Amino acid sequence: MATGGGEKRAALLRRITEEGGFVFVASAEKAAAGDVRAAEAAREMAWEQLHSAPRDEVGDAWRDAYALACLHVAALRGAGGDDDRRAALRALDMGLIMGGGLLRAELEDAIARVVADRRGGRDGDREAASAAGDVERWKEGIAGDRDLADVLKLLPVKSLSRKKIERRSCIPLEAFIRDYFICESPVILSGCIDHWPARTKWKDIKYLERIAGDRTIPVEVGKNYACTEWKQELITFSQFLERMWSSDSANLTYLAQHPLFDQLKELREDITVPEYCSAGGGELQSISAWFGPHGTLTPLHHDLHHNLFAQVLGRKYFRLYPASVSVELYPQTETMLSNTSQVDLDNFDEKEFPKAADLEFMDGILEEGDLLYIPPKWWHYMSYGADHLFYLAVDLTFVIIYDRALTANCTVHNKYSKHFW
Repeated sequence: MATGGGEKRAALLRRITEEGGFVFVASAEKAAAGDVRAAEAAREMAWEQLHSAPRDEVGDAWRDAYALACLHVAALRGAGGDDDRRAALRALDMGLIMGGGLLRAELEDAIARVVADRRGGRDGDREAASAAGDVERWKEGIAGDRDLADVLKLLPVKSLSRKKIERRSCIPLEAFIRDYFICESPVILSGCIDHWPARTKWKDIKYLERIAGDRTIPVEVGKNYACTEWKQELITFSQFLERMWSSDSANLTYLAQHPLFDQLKELREDITVPEYCSAGGGELQSISAWFGPHGTLTPLHHDLHHNLFAQVLGRKYFRLYPASVSVELYPQTETMLSNTSQVDLDNFDEKEFPKAADLEFMDGILEEGDLLYIPPKWWHYMSYGADHLFYLAVDLTFVIIYDRALTANCTVHNKYSKHFW
C-alpha cells in the first residue's frame, strides 16, 4: 500500500522534532523503511501525546503525527491476510477519528484501497454475518408499532397532553424562513426527505454490514451522557449492530453525534442536504448521525445553534421548552454541563425542582421521513423509549450557522470526548 506525500511528511517530522519528539521521529523513519514494530511504537507515542492534555490543548502537530503513524501501521499490516487487513482498516479509521487534517486525504485513499481489496472476495462472508434473526429483528425494530396508550405509559409525565409541535407538509424555503427560522419557532416538516436513498437502503441490515461493518466508530455506552456510568468506546459498526439487540442496560450502546459521513463516504451518498439548511444565507456547519436502540435518551439540554433534525428510520419522542424558561429548568452548575438541565423528566422530583413543575412545553413524536427544526437555545429532550417502544431509530442532525448564530458552540457530547481522547 503506497504511502506518498513525502514533502508533507518531512515537514511534519521537522515540526515534531522542534517540539522535542525525537524518539517519535526516529521510530517514524524506521516505520517508513518497513519496520512494523517501530510503526506500532510511533503510534503508541503519538497516542500518549494526545492524552497528555485536554483535547483543545493538544497541538495540531501531534494529531497529524498520530495520523502519520496510523498510515505507517496500515501500510505494513495491510499486505497480509484478512486479519491484518482488518487491523489496517482499524488503524486508518483511528487516524480519521483522532488524527489531524494534514494527511486526511491520504487516509481516505488508503481506506478506499483496503476496502476494495477486502470486498474482492468477501461479500458473501459479510452477507452470512447477518443472520436471518438479525434481519427480522432489524425490520421489526424499525417498524416500532405501538398503540398510543402504550406510548404514554413509557414517556415522561404529561407527555402528549399539552401543545403539540406544529406539523407542516413540505413547505417552500421562503415560507420556512418567514414563519419559523426568523422568529425561531419549532416546526415538524413532513415529506421532505422521502427521496433519500437512505430511507430504503438503511432498512436493509445487510447493506449496512456490507458498507460499514468493518469500520471503527466511536460510541457512547450508558443511558445518557449525564449518568456517572457513561463512557465512550471504539468498536466496529458490526459490533455496534450486535449490541443493538442486547438486553443488558449497563451496556446500552448509542452512536451519537458522530460525523459519520465524513468517515464513511458511501453512506453520505444516501442522503442530500435539505434546502432549509441554507436558511438566512447561512452555511451548514456539520452533519451528525445518531443510531439508537430502545432505552436510550438525550436528557433535557439546549444548543446555541440552529438544528434541523432528520428522522430517517424509526420513531422518536421530542419535548421542547423555550429559551425564556431556562432559569426554571435548573441548568447544571458544572461548566461543561451548563447547557444541560438538572431536571430528570423520566424521574421528575417536584419538591427538588418546583419551578419546572408547571412549565409549558410542546412535544410530539417524529415519524420516519420527518424533519424537526429546533431553534437556538430551545431546551429539548429526546427518547427512544423503553421496553421496545421505539426499538430502533436512526436520525441525523444538520447544524446551521448564519450571521445571528454563535459559530463557536461545541455541544456537551463533543466536550465529553475524554474517555478515548
